[in-house]
Amino acid sequence: MKLSIVIPAYNESESLPETINSIDEALAVAGIDHEILVINDNSKDNTLQVLEELSKKNPHLRYLTNAGPNGFGYAVRKGLENFEGDCVAVMMADLSDSPNDLVKFYNTMVETNCDCVFGSRFMKGSKLYDYPRMKKIVNRFANFIIRVMFRLSYNDVTNAFKLYKKETIEGIKPFIAPHFNLTVELPLKAIIRGYSYKVVPNSWTNRKYGESKLKLREMGSRYFFILLYCLIEKYFSKGDFHKKW
Repeated sequence: MKLSIVIPAYNESESLPETINSIDEALAVAGIDHEILVINDNSKDNTLQVLEELSKKNPHLRYLTNAGPNGFGYAVRKGLENFEGDCVAVMMADLSDSPNDLVKFYNTMVETNCDCVFGSRFMKGSKLYDYPRMKKIVNRFANFIIRVMFRLSYNDVTNAFKLYKKETIEGIKPFIAPHFNLTVELPLKAIIRGYSYKVVPNSWTNRKYGESKLKLREMGSRYFFILLYCLIEKYFSKGDFHKKW
């Protein structure tokens, strides 16, 4: 089963070499057939030039430029329309997600034949390194609200680091979120539409270079919109979009 990794990148020229090389090395050691698909989200720095140089040395690396509209969600959606593997993971360009956890996600999917593997940064076996205090408070509150609204035991829906089978991605389309709220839309649709999933612990490490693109003060209403959208589907679609068994 070939694994694709979609990485959205906006002004990530400093982070990308280490991120791509670390992912590639971990998957090579594990013997996992893979491609790394970086979506350059119309970066203003030299991200594109860095990708050009890296691709000359790494046959597993492909890159596309998202000319517009731009934003995290649009970049990930472009990746999800263009990956070539049998399953796909979304990872961050800043190496906040561990390549070793990616191997664990993949092996879990192969061993259990589940449709999705979701990471949790807040369960036994997970580790956080330099996680900002305010971000953690907002994260735990948001996930509590989601768990109550959707009656879930899963406690890290907002975690972008997840793995989906290709058939699952096709089954949860169309996508509408243009920003970081896509990280909530994808798993909630998969759960609502009846796709199976496993939850495994994963680590999170704060970025070494640059600054986070997630602006919490800008995302509240956008997350709320996606939650309402998914809630309406859950209770009023009458199962019209459920997985065809």
